[in-house]
Amino acid sequence: MYVDLGVQQLLAVEQGIKKIAVEIKSFVGPSEMSDLKDAIGGFVLYRAVMSRLEPDRILYLGKRDAVFTALFEKLIGKLLIESVNVNLLVFNPETERITQWIP
Repeated sequence: MYVDLGVQQLLAVEQGIKKIAVEIKSFVGPSEMSDLKDAIGGFVLYRAVMSRLEPDRILYLGKRDAVFTALFEKLIGKLLIESVNVNLLVFNPETERITQWIP
């Protein structure tokens, strides 16, 4: 079975006994809401597959800090984080630093 999850970039990291995966999605389409829908849908799909293949790995959705501020700090983003249980890794692409981990 082949599943195309549309992952632009996936990082698999092991930190001691903690295993994580980060799916990085770019929001470059004409509609932020469409990009958000695609990112959350892909995250949920990928998390479901990972829960079977690598149940000990935690999936994070990687977002640039500007996208986080524009979408995830608003009501719709907060609702999605809570209701869909999205783990976010927020980063600054210029400094190449992680600015927030949201479990």
